[in-house]
Amino acid sequence: MLELSFSKPDEIVKRLCDRLRTERLALNMTQAELAGRAGIGANTVSNLEAGRNVGFENVVRVAMALGRTRELEGLFLPKLDSIEDIRRYENSAKRIRSTRKAGNA
Repeated sequence: MLELSFSKPDEIVKRLCDRLRTERLALNMTQAELAGRAGIGANTVSNLEAGRNVGFENVVRVAMALGRTRELEGLFLPKLDSIEDIRRYENSAKRIRSTRKAGNA
């Protein structure tokens, strides 16, 4: 697993795009085949592999077509290290908006 904590967003995008292309090729799939399985256009797969702006739903579709939904499950999971974190998380689920911080008008 690559350490992404100290990377810039564009560096992370590049790494993920490279991984996507490598995974597709390891499965011996063309961009058109992957696109067909994902229900998207081949240009969308090409754009995704090149790091060009592609909608998040298309990223999910490609991950599903590659059998990588397990990896998506961990995305944006709450970080719960203590009982207080769990309480705060449970209470935040009831709120509609986040609270405004002082100095942000």
